[in-house]
Amino acid sequence: MQKHVRLGVNIDHVATLRNARGENYPEIVEAAKIVEKSGADLITVHLREDRRHINENDLENILNIINIPLNLEIAANLEMVAIATKFKLNSICFVPENRQEITTEGGLDVINNFDYLKKILKKFTDFDINLAIFLDPDIDQLIATNKLGINTIEFHTGSYANAFAAKNNVELELKKIRESTAFAKTLGLNCHAGHGLTYDNVSSVVSIKDIVELNIGHFIIANSIFEGLENSILKMRKIISNALK
Repeated sequence: MQKHVRLGVNIDHVATLRNARGENYPEIVEAAKIVEKSGADLITVHLREDRRHINENDLENILNIINIPLNLEIAANLEMVAIATKFKLNSICFVPENRQEITTEGGLDVINNFDYLKKILKKFTDFDINLAIFLDPDIDQLIATNKLGINTIEFHTGSYANAFAAKNNVELELKKIRESTAFAKTLGLNCHAGHGLTYDNVSSVVSIKDIVELNIGHFIIANSIFEGLENSILKMRKIISNALK
């Protein structure tokens, strides 16, 4: 088993809280500083089309002060491509987006959007940015994604998280992730995972061979109300480390 699984902390919901009252606090930049200080390996943000949490100014300000990688989640459209290519980014993860959804509800449907995604990806040919796709743990979707030339995928763990909370079909959902990860590895793909992960459910995902990065946001930010952001990150890191022993 790998000795280290990278932890990316998504700080979108610091901006959600700020925007709830139209204030300038809590400051997203201060959250980014704490995330880095707390030993996270990277910061993740999702620039949504409706700007419901972070905006372009937030993105620029975060990039100006951090010394760890930033992973930008965006929809696969020309507006987001134009914005993303203005910044020096380490990685981009393409996610599905629906304005009516509360949160991302699943992985991209690469099979039915293959030609369109191919055109979008070509826009990044001249940029040194690692491109990833947010994907449900599904073999057919993996095969299609591999044909796009993508070398990284992030598995949507929302179905597993929901099953864990309901105490129903947990092993079935874990099996999907395990089998998809194993298959992805045979294709030479880097495997990340995220969505709905908590202190209670993260260990089983960490223990899956070849998952090298987790992106966790909502739970850590929510828990920070009670324990503080630094303590919440340190506790999550400890749980991840213990699961690797």
